[in-house]
Amino acid sequence: CSTVVWSAFTSAGTTFESPASLNIVTLLPSATEIVCALGLEKHLVGVSHSCGYPPGVKNLPSMTSTSVPYTEPSDVIDSYVRDHLTGNEALYELDLSALESARPDFIVSQALCDVCAVSTGDVAVALDALSSRPQIIDLEPNTLDEVFADCKRVGEALGFESATRDLFNQLNARRTTVSARSAAIPINERPRVAYLEWLLPPFNGGHWNPELVELAGGIDVLGAHGKPSSTITWDQVIESKPDVLFIACCGFSSERALEDVIELQTGNEWQQMQAIVNARVLLADGNDFFSRPGPRLVDGLEIMAHALHPDVHPVSPYGSCITVR
Repeated sequence: CSTVVWSAFTSAGTTFESPASLNIVTLLPSATEIVCALGLEKHLVGVSHSCGYPPGVKNLPSMTSTSVPYTEPSDVIDSYVRDHLTGNEALYELDLSALESARPDFIVSQALCDVCAVSTGDVAVALDALSSRPQIIDLEPNTLDEVFADCKRVGEALGFESATRDLFNQLNARRTTVSARSAAIPINERPRVAYLEWLLPPFNGGHWNPELVELAGGIDVLGAHGKPSSTITWDQVIESKPDVLFIACCGFSSERALEDVIELQTGNEWQQMQAIVNARVLLADGNDFFSRPGPRLVDGLEIMAHALHPDVHPVSPYGSCITVR
């Protein structure tokens, strides 16, 4: 949950409903961030192995593990994931013993992407073995509106209508503010943006990310609103004639993604792109602000908006992009 949203809650004197007993397990980072943005971190009794925000959740029991070799080079990771998905092999595992010990009343999971977290099918199988008989809340957003709707659905399912309404209004107001600023930018001053969420090999930005580009005052030249990302070629990137290459690698920090950028800089394709010639290559933290369909997507929107139009959008308090030269 972003500091601004949480501060707005507390300074406004919002009273959070607090049932005597409510145990929540979240099986993906965005679900954890939604629950915490609602002020319910104290009710979390388990999270996924990849949950790390807010920092306090790192101390909670982990309910999942993965075989994906995230410390390996990006092309090795890509090959591993493709091979496992082709063979219908699971990339993530649930710890049923840990789940049973947590005795959750609710499990917040996802039905969007088998590459990102434990699949819905695996969770459904696990339910039969749990004595607490938890209720499942599945998230499957493809657009920013659907991310906001999921925040609302989680809060209402957990019985926190007041906090849910506050969070929804806060996020929507921030989006509207960015959109209103961008609306005043003439079309001919909006850069053509090639959004990439993986580099080795290249993937275009999917789901909500093309929408973020448009809201921030850019023209997305590779993705489609609400559609999954897909593998593309560097020829396609070059042919899109971007003014800006915006890189926010799925699951990677800026520092980790920069390693791939440095590797790419030795190739001819990199030098040919107009975005490179114009030194308009922007590198953002995909893991924190663009990959996870939760409240911090709005942080990412504000970061991107300032990076594309620094004279129109103010500096974001959450972070900034690295300009690669």
